[in-house]
Amino acid sequence: MDRKAGFIGLGVMGASMAGRLMDAGYSLCIYSRTKAKAEKLIERGAVWYGTAREVAENADIVFTIVGFPKDVEEVYLGKDGLYEGAHQGSIFVDMTTTKPSLDIAIAEKVREKGAAMADAPVSGGDRGAREGTLSIMVGADEDVFQTLLPYLQTMGRNITRMGGVGAGQHTKMANQIVIAGTMAGVSEALVYGAAAGLDPEKMVQTISKGAAGCWTLDNLAPRVLKGDYDPGFMVEHFIKDMTIAVEESDRMGLALPSLALTRELYKAVKAEGYGRNGTQVLVKAIERLSAKEVLPKA
Repeated sequence: MDRKAGFIGLGVMGASMAGRLMDAGYSLCIYSRTKAKAEKLIERGAVWYGTAREVAENADIVFTIVGFPKDVEEVYLGKDGLYEGAHQGSIFVDMTTTKPSLDIAIAEKVREKGAAMADAPVSGGDRGAREGTLSIMVGADEDVFQTLLPYLQTMGRNITRMGGVGAGQHTKMANQIVIAGTMAGVSEALVYGAAAGLDPEKMVQTISKGAAGCWTLDNLAPRVLKGDYDPGFMVEHFIKDMTIAVEESDRMGLALPSLALTRELYKAVKAEGYGRNGTQVLVKAIERLSAKEVLPKA
């Protein structure tokens, strides 16, 4: 409890993750582009600052989870960004899913001020963030990882150091590749089952107990059947993640056809106006291809 924590990015995931730190007794400095998102944390005692730089000046360990690589770059290296407020002994933890090369570049930059960097993207969605059961994939030096571990344990259950900075992001890309294919398969199964006249809830319950069982089937399929397409993770953010994965695989000379196809399906969903919905809205792309609407409307 001797190091003051900061948190930047209080969206669907970040607000709950910051709340978990406060639940554990950590004092918190916070910043978000929209102050309204911080009100509940401020009421609980978090201290609001008007810039990322001020958070860095007043905290020893700063966690960030923002939207896109450009947002990461702005928060860290932009005007009034974290780099400007970095000091000897600062530790920055980027929990955004972003380009591995970007976090590596930021790590090199903050090292100039005697600060350290870790990348620690997460998986587990909004529910995992609320319940503190996230999987956290960490790229950091071993001593930095050990310093961060008590903080990360307030937010996640499966916390693994994967290597140096950048390794966490590469692990998250592997995670997103699996999710992309799984979400496509679950979406097709839901449309198929409904079109065949099956009781969709009974079908999901049945197949989830066999070899098809997975997190997506347990957590997102029930939302689809209730017509709940609110985001645990937004379509537009998932497209961003898949694009990074495609670019990284291209760089390594890999062909990942399932990933490429699923990304195109999600682009079609976004074009239909579902970019701010949850990833489970992929069923609407499958229905459109089939010219058959059989599941609850979004």
